[in-house]
Amino acid sequence: MSSVDYKSAGVDIEAGNEAVRRIKNAVESTFSPHVLTGIGSFGSMFDLKPLMQEYHHPVLVQSIDGVGTKMMVAKMMQKFDTIGIDLVSATTNDIIVLGARPLTLLDYIANDKLKPEIIEQIILGMVKACRENGISLVGGETAEMPGTYLPGEHDLVGIITGVVEKDEAITGKAISAGDAVVAFPSSGLHTNGYSLARKLFFDIGGYTVDSQLPELSGSVGEVLLAPHINYTRPVLHMLANKIPIKGMAHITGGGLLENVPRVLPADCAVEVHRDSCPVLPVFDVLRKLGKLEDNEMYRTFNMGIGLVMIVPPDAVSKMRSALKEFPAFPLYEIGRVISGRQEVRLI
Repeated sequence: MSSVDYKSAGVDIEAGNEAVRRIKNAVESTFSPHVLTGIGSFGSMFDLKPLMQEYHHPVLVQSIDGVGTKMMVAKMMQKFDTIGIDLVSATTNDIIVLGARPLTLLDYIANDKLKPEIIEQIILGMVKACRENGISLVGGETAEMPGTYLPGEHDLVGIITGVVEKDEAITGKAISAGDAVVAFPSSGLHTNGYSLARKLFFDIGGYTVDSQLPELSGSVGEVLLAPHINYTRPVLHMLANKIPIKGMAHITGGGLLENVPRVLPADCAVEVHRDSCPVLPVFDVLRKLGKLEDNEMYRTFNMGIGLVMIVPPDAVSKMRSALKEFPAFPLYEIGRVISGRQEVRLI
């Protein structure tokens, strides 16, 4: 009887080493001077002392998220070079809405069988997004677990850490009736609603990732893989310019209807005009395929709105002036705060 080793059980250590070799230099290119350990350490070390001297009362802000079943579309396309961008944006946007400056990202990639070329694609996307937004990709874990994951499956999760001055944290508690509701547009589904989107396109519509629909600017797969926008740079720029943002909501799973109320005081609601921000064609296609009502659409998808900000009415013009340096981030005034009970009313 031949001997049994780890590789015969489905775990290829050499493939893991090859993956590390492919990504090592790229990952270390994201390191700030505060990063004290490189790839291969048992843990990440980040020197806080010089950074914390910039703050009177620093508060660490952390969030964890994944890319959900958008990974299934990447698998269908055999295209993994943007899914890492999605992870960085999904996690980062969750902490900038609290006013935090992102510092580090830890990632976790799990699969049934490690393929270095796929890991490389995923990580290089993460590297690109981290470098663009001043984030150190300080390390992570790659797990090969045959039997836990089905053949070809991948799971991708990230933990973002940032910092904010305690007195400058954005909590929403100062929001009041009469405030303006403004928004940055999304690039598509971002990372939410993919279980429904896949059912509608592939099961109900009978399309494939290569299908071309006249309403869409690319194939179904290309439109579904449009990278999640990262709003870090324009938001931090506005905060640095003392724009009085009272509350922000990253429009993730749950859409406008579930995410905006998370930042509203108990006595406030929001009115949103349906036609105030362009609804991307992909959402019109999904609506028709599923014959979905407005509430289902706005509770499942972002409907073209990626980030919502609530400010005093006289701050909107200041925001527009501050954003002249960021022409890729148009600003839409989509509604207002009214008296109510932590809800969004579509009008």
